[in-house]
Amino acid sequence: MNFYTPQQAVTGPAYGTGFKAFATVVTLVLLLYGASVAWRFPVMSFGLGVKALLLGAGLMLGVSYYWFLRATTTIDATGIRQTWLYDKQVEWRDVRGAKMIGIPYASWLFPPRMVVRTGNSFTTFNGGSQAVLIEFAKISLAFQMKK
Repeated sequence: MNFYTPQQAVTGPAYGTGFKAFATVVTLVLLLYGASVAWRFPVMSFGLGVKALLLGAGLMLGVSYYWFLRATTTIDATGIRQTWLYDKQVEWRDVRGAKMIGIPYASWLFPPRMVVRTGNSFTTFNGGSQAVLIEFAKISLAFQMKK
């Protein structure tokens, strides 16, 4: 039997608008810097390893940015899921504890996140919408009252 079950399924973005705007600015700055380096230095005359490293860095920047924009968090009767490059999922029957944590004075950019304890491991879920954060607060409160 599960200790916690939400009243209804909640789905929302994993990252808020402020964080997405910050990620966009950082990505653009890094792309512009990369373009200026390619313009100033003879990149094509460097070895294959340097070219592969630069291509890999650019590829990971693009993949990370894509998933920051597209990731979602879902809380339903089965558990909590977050999509990303690799999906995270925790079922309610595995949850031993849950707590919201945040960064003081920076919640406008980094909203509180849910840390879920399952046995010996911890999984962190991000919430970028008010509905998801409210459900995080309910989950955290329920597991605090369980103690």
